[in-house]
Formats: sequence, C-alpha cells, structure tokens
Amino acid sequence: MGYKQRISLLMLIDSLIVLVSVVFSYWLLSPTLYLAPAVVGISSVTLFIGHHIFAHVFKLYKRVWQYASINELLSITTAVSLSIMTLAFVQLLSFQTVYSRTLLVTWMLHILLIGASRFSWRLYRDTKMQSDKNKKRTLIIGAGNGGTLVARQLLNSGTSELYPVAFVDDDVTKRDLTIMGIQVIGNTKDIEKVVVEKNIEHIIIAIPSLIKCELNDIFSKCAVTKVKTQIMPSVEDIMSGRVSVNAIRDVQVEDLLGRAPVKLDNKKIADYLTGKTILVTGAGGSIGSEVCRQVAKFHPKAIILLGHGENSIYSIDMELSTITDGIVIKPEIADVQDKQRIQTLIEKYEPDVVYHAAAHKHVPLMEKNPHEAVKNNVIGTKNVAEAADEAGVTAFVMVSTDKAVNPTSVMGATKRIAEMLVQHMDMISETKFVAVRFGNVLGSRGSVIPLFKKQIEAGGPITVTHPDMTRYFMTIPEASRLVIQAGAIAKGGETFVLDMGEPVKIVDLAKNLIRLSGLTEEDIPIQFTGMRPGEKLFEELLSENEVHSEQIYPMIYRGKTPPVNVNVLYDLIEKSHHLDKGELKDLVLDIAHFKTKYLTQLSLVE
Repeated sequence: MGYKQRISLLMLIDSLIVLVSVVFSYWLLSPTLYLAPAVVGISSVTLFIGHHIFAHVFKLYKRVWQYASINELLSITTAVSLSIMTLAFVQLLSFQTVYSRTLLVTWMLHILLIGASRFSWRLYRDTKMQSDKNKKRTLIIGAGNGGTLVARQLLNSGTSELYPVAFVDDDVTKRDLTIMGIQVIGNTKDIEKVVVEKNIEHIIIAIPSLIKCELNDIFSKCAVTKVKTQIMPSVEDIMSGRVSVNAIRDVQVEDLLGRAPVKLDNKKIADYLTGKTILVTGAGGSIGSEVCRQVAKFHPKAIILLGHGENSIYSIDMELSTITDGIVIKPEIADVQDKQRIQTLIEKYEPDVVYHAAAHKHVPLMEKNPHEAVKNNVIGTKNVAEAADEAGVTAFVMVSTDKAVNPTSVMGATKRIAEMLVQHMDMISETKFVAVRFGNVLGSRGSVIPLFKKQIEAGGPITVTHPDMTRYFMTIPEASRLVIQAGAIAKGGETFVLDMGEPVKIVDLAKNLIRLSGLTEEDIPIQFTGMRPGEKLFEELLSENEVHSEQIYPMIYRGKTPPVNVNVLYDLIEKSHHLDKGELKDLVLDIAHFKTKYLTQLSLVE
C-alpha cells in the first residue's frame, strides 16, 4: 500500500470512528438530544474537524503502527482529549451548556476505537511473528539498555530469523520483570536451565560494557548448551564509530582474552604526530599496516609506506587513500637490507618519526634460514637506525618480541641483537631510539589462529605442539597502539612492555576456537605434535636484570638492558656470512646471551 493510500485509509477509518462515537454516546445517554439533529450534527462536525487537525499535529497518520508502543498511545490520548475539549467549547458557545456525560462517553469510546484500530496492526504483526515456525527462539543475556535495544530490533524486524522469548540478567531487581512482553526469568547461572526449559535455539549476549574476563565466563556457560551464541558490539567499538550499536556478530576469540584494552594518551600522541611526516617500515604487514591506520587518526602531514612486498604495500596504500583526507600517502617498495636505498628514501622524505616493523618473525622458518634472519632482523635494523640518525629523525621505534627475552631461537636472538643495536644508537645519537616488546598477535601473519581455523574447517584435528605451551596474546590494534604510545612517552633507550595479563595456554585457545565454531572436542580432536626447533614452553616479557618495577604509564612497563660495545658486535655480524647454519645459530645465541668469549668484550662500552 502506498503512502497516500495509507493516509487516506486511516482518515476514512477515523472519520467513521468519530461518527460512531458521537452518535452512540448521544443515543445511549441522551435519547432526547439524539433526536435533536442540530446538537448531534454540530458535535459530529466539530469533533470530525478537531480530530483530523490534532491527528495531523501529533502525526497519527505518519506513524508505523505495527511498531506501536506506549508513546503512540499517549499521542492518541492527547489528540483525542484536545478534540473533545474543542467540542466542549463549541457546545458552550452554541448551546450555552456542555453535555459533559455524553462527552465523557464519547471521549472513552473515541480513544478505545482509535487505539484498537491502530494497535490491531501491532497485534497482527506480533501474532504473525510468534506463529512463524521458521524463527529461532532466542535468549537475550542482559535486560539493560543493550538487551532492550536488541529485543526491540528483533521484534521490529520483519526479516530477522530470530524471535526473543526470554531475558536473563544478574540484576536481582529485574527478576520476573516483563520487558516488551519478554520476561526476565533468571540470571547467568541459569543459562543452561533456561535453554532447556524454553527450547532456546539462539543466544545473544547484550551487555556491551562487559570486560573480557566477564564475557569469557558468560560465554563458557553458553558454550555448554551448544547453542549458537552471538554478541552485540563493545562500548569501545560503538564509541569509536567502527560499528553501530545493533550490529550483532559472532563471538571472536579476541573477545575472550581476559584483559582490558590499551587506552591511548591521545593528547600526547597528537602533540608528536599531528602535522609530522611518519615513515613505517614493513608497512604492508599485520602490525605495520595497523600502525599506519592508527597514525592516520592523528592527522600527520604524510605517511611513508615502506615495504618489500608490492601487493601488501599496494593494499594498504589503496585503503589509506580512501579513508584519509589531506594526508599525503607515499608507497615505497624497498628492502631494509639495501642500505643505500634506505638512506636515499629517508633523506628524501626527512621523516620526523620512524616505526620499524619490518622483520622476519616465523620461528621454525628462521631456524632453517638463520642467514636471512640475521640479514633482515639485524642488518636491516642497523641500516634503518643509522639512516634515521643521519637524517636527524626525532624518534625511532622498533617493534620487538617477547621471544627476544632469554632467546632459544634464531628469530628471538636476532631480535635481541637488534634491540642492542637500537639501544647503542640511542647512546650516540640525538634521535630517541626505543624498542617495544609484545607477545603473540592474534590475526597476524603466521598467527596460530588462522591455522587452527583452517584445521577446524577441514574437520580436524587441531595440532598443538605441547599441552603446557603458553603464550601472551594481544590483538593487532592493541599492539599497534603500544608502538605509537611508546614513541610519545619515550625518553630514549627504553624497552617498553605491555602488561599483557596472564599467559594463555595454546590448548585452551584451541578449545575456545572449537567452541566458537559450535563444535566439541569430540567433533574436532586436539593432537599434540611435539615442540618445534627454537620453541619455548613459556615466554617472558622482561628478564630479571631488565625489570623496572614502576609502571610508567597505565598498562605499560619499562625495561632497560645492559649497554654493549656494538663495534665488537658489528665485527662479529659482518663475519656471519662465512659461517654455516649451525655455527651462525650458535653465534647469535651466544651474543644474545652475553656468553663465552664475547661476554667481556660486549660488556665494555667505548
């Protein structure tokens, strides 16, 4: 039905209701007046005109009545009451009296019939939805603003496959209340019982203020039921504008990591990024590209995207070009191992800040290719750091890893040596050089999560190296924020570390992913394959001699390692290409641990 036809139909219905209300009330209470055409006629015409005027004033013809609520009832009552008051005034002028009893009955009958004509649309819609056997019976966890919003969205959506039948909420004051016809029938401890009793086929967690450990607890209760569980966005996502408040989505493993997200000191960061030229190495990688996205929010003058992979640099270039306005984006294909090329680019753009994210990070692959690890992670860092120093860059921030602490792998050892180089550069340069360590990054290239997901899609098994293998985890945005914040608060020479909460067992992560897929360990078994070369059971973020107990920033700690004679270190690294794999691995691990004959030499600072 078209818009004009709909209004015409409503006006016709209302006109009939006005006539019926006036005639019936006079016939019922004032039969003598009912026989007086003047009284009935003037009353009918007056009420007819008054009703349509106030109906337009209160937009009774423009409301979507299938979603009618208490607000619509109040509008009907107000419009009808004003119409009756107008009629009373006309009667007083015309007949020097007001037929109050008849007007009272007319008023009540008018409201009753108008309300019934409108709410019948809502009743028809709700009855139709309840009788739709294709809709999934849905439990909403949280009966606050978030839960109410979700319930209204589901009730008002004719296309949704979900229908809300119950709330659960831990607030005892809401117990047994009814919200939009849906009862609050228990708390989160009752989830499994409610699912059985109400034949629940779908669950929505609708508490956007939940911190991750609380969400993990609730999701664990939902997972026991084996019912598909979704979640409404977090407060952070809603406030940032990344998603709308009604964007229901699947629970992700990132949601279940029990740590509050890192919050930025936006003012301090803006002071050192806004209007500046920023260069990011490894800009096409997981961390580098996210650093670029985060930096762009602070309106720098330019962002230089430096990377070796043309496809990844092209991708982030295209993305930033569409979301940034007034920021110069310059993609540059270059290898950090090419010293001359790096010097040329840094001299050309004269960046104020360099974020050095380019590195080889895959532990088993670097065990097999130690020469490439040294060339990229050590020599590449040396090239970028020295070029930054020569160009007078204000701050140089190197992305490091927890595997650099007491390293057992070539990758970890080369990153530790790169930290030594950065700390030495801070001692001899006007540029502030710092390193930032964090644990495993969810969703990054080489992350265990994509591997586990592929294994689940293939029907299993999920392969885990050891049942006691634990790691620190964080999300890509969190890691990138730490990198940016470190540059803003750096004084020079520090190694910054995020308070990453408790380490997570890899096997528990695998179990969470299985549950998130709606499966059980019977469906997807977990197979232990044994530790790979270079791996450690447990990771550390700072060694004992690096720890500074004070927290220099919310959730950020500072460590500082002993200084080294990097001239000796440079000499050793330059000879590395003459060594075979085994010799080179032993060399970099000895250097990283200050072992053997290098201990005295490395501890001497010129």
